[in-house]
Amino acid sequence: MIEQISVERLANWIDAGEQFSLIDTRPADSFDAWHVQDAENIPYDPTEGMDENQLQKIDSVVDGRPIVAICGKGLTSTSFGFELDKHGFEDISVVSGGMEQWSKLYEVVQIETAHDDLAVFQLQRRAKGCLGYVIGSRQTGEAAVIDATRQTDEFKIVAQEAGFTIEHVLDTHVHADHISGSPTLADEVDAPYYLGAGARERNVEYEYEPLSDGDTVELGNVEIEALHAPGHTSEMLNYLVGGDLLLTGDTLFVDSVGRTELQFGDEDAADGATLLFETLQETIFELPADTEILPGHLTVTSDGRYENGSPGEPFTARLGDLREELDVLQLGEDDFVDRITENIPEKPPNYENVIAINTGQKTVEDETEATELELGPNNCAA
Repeated sequence: MIEQISVERLANWIDAGEQFSLIDTRPADSFDAWHVQDAENIPYDPTEGMDENQLQKIDSVVDGRPIVAICGKGLTSTSFGFELDKHGFEDISVVSGGMEQWSKLYEVVQIETAHDDLAVFQLQRRAKGCLGYVIGSRQTGEAAVIDATRQTDEFKIVAQEAGFTIEHVLDTHVHADHISGSPTLADEVDAPYYLGAGARERNVEYEYEPLSDGDTVELGNVEIEALHAPGHTSEMLNYLVGGDLLLTGDTLFVDSVGRTELQFGDEDAADGATLLFETLQETIFELPADTEILPGHLTVTSDGRYENGSPGEPFTARLGDLREELDVLQLGEDDFVDRITENIPEKPPNYENVIAINTGQKTVEDETEATELELGPNNCAA
């Protein structure tokens, strides 16, 4: 008997510590690039079937536990499940939609605030580590969405369930690791779309309202102030919400800072790193130590683990704590630039195409292409 399960159910089993064997049937290179935590890779081709060596390996991996099979889209793993059933294995589940659906799984976390009028929701895209936000005024019912991913319904549902109407849609910057959903969301809810004024220099073809340093967007008694924060990109904005919450995009994370060569290139990464150092010293560190940092990403490893915290928990940090705890923030300018530009991590897959899409210079043909462009965790931290 083969049972199909959703990615939500798989996530619940993982988080609850359920005992089962997760088998990923994709080719080894796809598995090595990105997979769900604790999965074992047993590549499987339905046209070739299962040989004795595979059966022995499966038997060793399973060791009497329930089996959960996953592949790219849920097709190969289904054939794999039926063949396991034919060979006498029991308690077999197949993940519907496979890794494609896993890449679209979200957790929603409400962030505590000191403001009676302010509600903040952090949307965590589990497989990629992207963080987006719904910011709302309880008094007026107005909301702003910041850094929406392309699963725009996730943000609309959060706003609707909180009793908010989305009146503003903002991006912190032109993203390189995932396709922004903000322009689409703005069209869907008939709201203005905002980007940093410097985006003009990056040939952004979407219609947008430019925000410069010090410009504000208001939601009832809540003010969202744009702070120009170049470094990761030239047009990067951070958003100071209610005076004490800072949405930092890819400027400052809870465990690192943003890399600088995705826009500036390897040869000019040092220029971006110098800008980032100045942003940290002259803009972010000028804020009170109690400012709460809400980043644009969390770190997800290629084996699907969160390096800090757990899914469904708030990903925030106090600015003063980060200044004391992150060694990269203790460095002088020259050492900081060297740290950012040496041992540059692997670039996000397809990042040049993703940037072209997020500037409106290219379009995505269909959902399959968009999914393939985004597969894998983000790689935006230095």
